[in-house]
Amino acid sequence: MKAEQYTAQQIIDRRKKLWAKDKDIQLDKDFRESVAARLIQKQLGKDLRRQIKSKPELLIEMFFVIVDKEQNTVPFFFNDIQKEFEQDLDRIETEYSEGKRVSKKVLVLKGRQQGFTSYITARQLAYSLISKNFSGFTLADSGDNTNTIFEDKAKFVYNNLPEAIRPIEEHNNRKELTFSGLNSKWRVATAGNRDVGRSKTINFFHGSEAGFFPSISDILKALGQALTKDSISILESTANGYNEFKDLWDDEVWESLFYEWYKTPEYTQDFESKEREKDFKDLLKSGKSAMKEPYDGCFATLIMQKDILHLEVSQIYWYYCKALDLKEAVKQEYPNNADEAFIASGGCVFNVSNVISRIEYLKQQPKPRQGQFAITWNDAERKDYPIGYEWKDSPTGCIKIVREPKDRFPYVLGGDTKGEGSDWFTGTIINNNTKENCATLHFNSLQSKVYTAQMWALANYYNKALIGIEVNFNTYPIELINEWQYTFQYVREKFDTYEGTLQKKFGWKTDGTTRPLIIEREIAYIDEHIELFNDIDMLRECLSFVDKDGRADAESGKHDDILFSDMIARASSCQQTTLVMDEPINHVPKLLKKLKPNSDMNRKIRR
Repeated sequence: MKAEQYTAQQIIDRRKKLWAKDKDIQLDKDFRESVAARLIQKQLGKDLRRQIKSKPELLIEMFFVIVDKEQNTVPFFFNDIQKEFEQDLDRIETEYSEGKRVSKKVLVLKGRQQGFTSYITARQLAYSLISKNFSGFTLADSGDNTNTIFEDKAKFVYNNLPEAIRPIEEHNNRKELTFSGLNSKWRVATAGNRDVGRSKTINFFHGSEAGFFPSISDILKALGQALTKDSISILESTANGYNEFKDLWDDEVWESLFYEWYKTPEYTQDFESKEREKDFKDLLKSGKSAMKEPYDGCFATLIMQKDILHLEVSQIYWYYCKALDLKEAVKQEYPNNADEAFIASGGCVFNVSNVISRIEYLKQQPKPRQGQFAITWNDAERKDYPIGYEWKDSPTGCIKIVREPKDRFPYVLGGDTKGEGSDWFTGTIINNNTKENCATLHFNSLQSKVYTAQMWALANYYNKALIGIEVNFNTYPIELINEWQYTFQYVREKFDTYEGTLQKKFGWKTDGTTRPLIIEREIAYIDEHIELFNDIDMLRECLSFVDKDGRADAESGKHDDILFSDMIARASSCQQTTLVMDEPINHVPKLLKKLKPNSDMNRKIRR
């Protein structure tokens, strides 16, 4: 074979073809050595060297070998997951070079044994073999994994390279490969030292199983200025609950990439017998069979895999068999989606399988209409009261509409005001006839008046909906709405200790009595009628709403604002009719000549 007649990709294809034919590692070695000998020749290998210099990872499938899961030495050919990951990295590199992103920070959330550490280590090694002044650095979560990465995924690969292309080593015995001629190196260490990586220059950083690091923030701080401006940082891990890795996952600074377990081709399982196959298919079809459910909600997960993800039966059975061994831990080790992977173990108060299945279903539906209302005020400067509104589509708008208002249908708008810390203003519209979630408002601002104006417009847009806003932290919104003469608000009774009488007050009050009640009601709704919930952000809040020593609350650092606005809407709905009206419930005019009292229609539709 004459290497100069082939591109690097053609050589890779030729190697794959020979391996598929013979499966002989000695013949593969002869092939690699033949290619290497020609590669180093000044003229014959000139074009190949140019290709490899511009894309060093080509070396992996050209020359690298690896030990597979059956402990056989085989060529390092990329699996489907590794190919997809390489394409994602190439995209990120291109976007960075074109000025479309300011950094190359990548988070990888994965299942077990999908080949990410092997691929990333091989890519770092390829760069260190080709690039002058390159410095790669890997941190592992434990000493055992540090040794495995160095011995099995780096040193073994290096030692099996054709001698002709193996550079001269300076170090090969301190968890470090250093090549003096290129002034390049790759190192691996354990993530136990907070100062690890300090005062070193790093072009390529890899954190292996970063979700299990003692402190990701301390490590990133220690790396500090060591990372060059154009460096790439990859943190990859299986999930480990709601921790720092999850915080980074939610941070838009990092590129978050999730790779499902079922994209790994070998994750399939043959049936032991025809009877076993029939029984499993009966389970998927009717939910009834002699087979047991490995964990609470496993059947719902299997149905999601069949009806929503459209997996093959052999894949679903593989997952079922894993679940028999791992029970609930299968969600972390082999997640179907990112939400499932991060769930705090055993802590969520809602039906997790129902919530996740609903999220996956909603992801496949058309995106909600997004925007907000342009408000017309009586006076452009003073803005004493609103006199009209107009919907404006906007990708950054604070309102998402899934179901447009229907004429003659009654609606309820629940609101949760911004409290202390990092809370949001939120609002949720439900159809009080069907109980379906129709729209949500999610607003992060200190301006209560702006929030209230959007709530006012949203309520009018939905047939003059009943408004129930929480008063725990902020009574200004209900006071404003009342001043604007929108009096169709939820009314609570409050005992006046001075007068000894019951007083009626606008707004919902969440206290020690009402809070457990609305949470229990929401749990029942989600358990029995998950189809009523259409907001993905609200459902994700459900997944981080956990039992904390007998009190249901959001995980530390997480939010429950949209969840509570939905609860408040459903709690307030008792003061709105459930009946479809004989006559249309007119919207407020787009522009009012003057502020008018609440219409008779509002009073008619009260219970």
